Amino acid sequence: MTIALVLLIAVALVFDFLNGLHDAANSIATIVSTRVLAPHYAVFWAAFFNFVAFLVFGLNVAATIGSGIIDPKIISDQAVFAALCGAIVWNVVTWWGGIPSSSSHALIGGLVGGGVAAGGFHAVKWAGLNKTIAAIVISPGTGFVLALLLVLIVSWAFMRSTPFKTDKLFRHVQFVSASAYSLGHGGNDAQKTMGIIAALLFAHGLSGGHFHVPLWVVLSCQAAMALGTLFGGWRIVRTMGSRITHLTPVQGVCAETAGAITLFMATYMGIPVSTTHTITGAIVGVGAARRVSAVRWHVARRIVWAWVFTVPAAGLIAAGAYYAAALLRL
Repeated sequence: MTIALVLLIAVALVFDFLNGLHDAANSIATIVSTRVLAPHYAVFWAAFFNFVAFLVFGLNVAATIGSGIIDPKIISDQAVFAALCGAIVWNVVTWWGGIPSSSSHALIGGLVGGGVAAGGFHAVKWAGLNKTIAAIVISPGTGFVLALLLVLIVSWAFMRSTPFKTDKLFRHVQFVSASAYSLGHGGNDAQKTMGIIAALLFAHGLSGGHFHVPLWVVLSCQAAMALGTLFGGWRIVRTMGSRITHLTPVQGVCAETAGAITLFMATYMGIPVSTTHTITGAIVGVGAARRVSAVRWHVARRIVWAWVFTVPAAGLIAAGAYYAAALLRL
């Protein structure tokens, strides 16, 4: 390996760490807001399931990121550097502002921006990109509908139970739903960095002539994400866990279960969805099931605007980074 390649892999792992840091709230917001687990215990719980996700899921999402968004033939050190710059800068800006934007779509925006700067618009694989862009709407919509249905089903099933007994039961059940969601988060999100590193190895002729993800890449990416989750995203936890709507353990279980089902399906189909979008849609769904006014829609609108700007903003930053690198001959 060249020094440049090693440094780029290190930068990719930094992004993965920041992804875990930025998206920790997605895994723990509901279980923290319902006070089932204290934040410092919740991050350890989420980090563990983030790490072991590779034992459950395949690598379909990594394949989509590494070869399904941008033509692998135009992948270069400069293009990957630009993509990571776009994603990292946007992640840091939104993390600092406490805005739960999507690390996934920041990376995709950066990848497209760097790819277009390197090879023009014909370098984009529109089928893969369109599928990913469609998921911006579909994943939160699916989370919303599933959460709404789960709340209705649970409410009907436990209508004869006292609120105290129901609350006590679902405080235990939430350990399972939170684990499932963290598993889905680690399964979908860590694979995005795997895809970037695997594309780099392919571009350098170190993957045996065909695109694949080595085991060391899998383990390092899962570990980097889990470590980021351990450090937590406390600014975003507050927005996700309490500002959108107040959550009870029953609602927390329904939101996490809906989010986990959505992530499991997307990961199986190789679609790099946003865990932020998914859990936000689910949280809004459980809030709307109680009453429409229970949702703080002005906060939800602010989050949606962040979603809209993420891909183009990260793409523009990445394109700028690519041209700057070319100018400096990096």
